[in-house]
Amino acid sequence: MHRQRHHEHHRLDRIGWLRAAVLGANDGILSTASLLVGVASAATGVGNVMLAGIAGLAAGAMSMAAGEYVSVRSQADSEHAERTLESRELAEDPVGEHRELTEIYVSRGLDRTLARTVADQLMAHDALGAHLRDELGLSEATAARPLQAAAASAASFAAGAVLPIAAAALAPRSAMTAAVVVVSLFALAGLGATSARLAGAGVLRGTLRIVFWGAAAMALTAAVGSLFGVSR
Repeated sequence: MHRQRHHEHHRLDRIGWLRAAVLGANDGILSTASLLVGVASAATGVGNVMLAGIAGLAAGAMSMAAGEYVSVRSQADSEHAERTLESRELAEDPVGEHRELTEIYVSRGLDRTLARTVADQLMAHDALGAHLRDELGLSEATAARPLQAAAASAASFAAGAVLPIAAAALAPRSAMTAAVVVVSLFALAGLGATSARLAGAGVLRGTLRIVFWGAAAMALTAAVGSLFGVSR
């Protein structure tokens, strides 16, 4: 009888871009919607509201990209430094590094003879890769990718920001605030559900969390606009 092969679907390769994309889209929706609601609540004209939204989109996308790049670039630099150090240690003391790898496998439950054999074979195949993975927890799937993270963050911020701006542009002035709030909350709910599903987490909890904080942020900004006549 033919046995169907079991395929496991892991999500570690999505960590970098998924994190950046979710943060970017969330911030794009939330910060732009809050800005629009605050400006609209200050009883300003439609033109001022739209100008604020477009300016917020441009500034926010660039800010997210720059911040994400700097953050992930620092992580990449740290990973590179660890790789260089480990490579030097392997060249200077291969016996000691073999012993260290063996002890790691013993601590994970292998008997010493088997651990030594595993260390022998892995170091013969790819000594640096084995130490980076098993000693430092570094792998290709989780490696820092600054440009990818920056691009994902900026693009997702802009995509998220377009939604409340479109709602503000299409709604009559009297219903602008309500339209922005409703569209943004639905967008946040969809984002929360999608990101939770992609990450393998609980969909309901992720959705409720992002909607709650989104509603709180917009309510606070609307109050500021109404009370003081300023956007934020």
